[in-house]
Amino acid sequence: MEEANFLTKYGSKVYIIHRRDTFRASKIMQKRAFDNPKIEVLWNSVVEEAYGSARGLLGGVKLRNVVTNEVRDLELAGLFFAIGHQPATAFLSGQLTLDEDGYIATTPGSTTTNIPGVFAAGDVQDKKWRQAITAAGSGCMAALEAEHFISAHPLPDGEGEAAAVAETNGKL
Repeated sequence: MEEANFLTKYGSKVYIIHRRDTFRASKIMQKRAFDNPKIEVLWNSVVEEAYGSARGLLGGVKLRNVVTNEVRDLELAGLFFAIGHQPATAFLSGQLTLDEDGYIATTPGSTTTNIPGVFAAGDVQDKKWRQAITAAGSGCMAALEAEHFISAHPLPDGEGEAAAVAETNGKL
């Protein structure tokens, strides 16, 4: 919703192409989009293909209605993807403390979680910015905190293994 409203500053029309018939965005963000005369919502639809124009630029997309399977053309000059911000934390199954939105809770100003030696960084922990650059920065923080933790808790020679998992944009 936020991205669609922002794009109306630069285009005469913005389509939100949504695969379902409802939004998960906050009610206030939905209201802003619905109240914006430059935004049109195309429900139950997915982009099947993007195609070019005679000038070699984007000419439009083929949309498929997921309910009727009808395919239609939509002429447009720009295409932006925004896939939402639901953190990929379901695999944790209550092992780590999550906040009310499913993000991993960390000690403020750090990447430490409720489990000693487990650190969270990036999109699963940063619900405000969710940007690659902040994910890289918090990943660096987590690596440094993990290094300090390992230094303070050495394993006897030859015992144990270490594993690292990186999460970016909902993909492990």
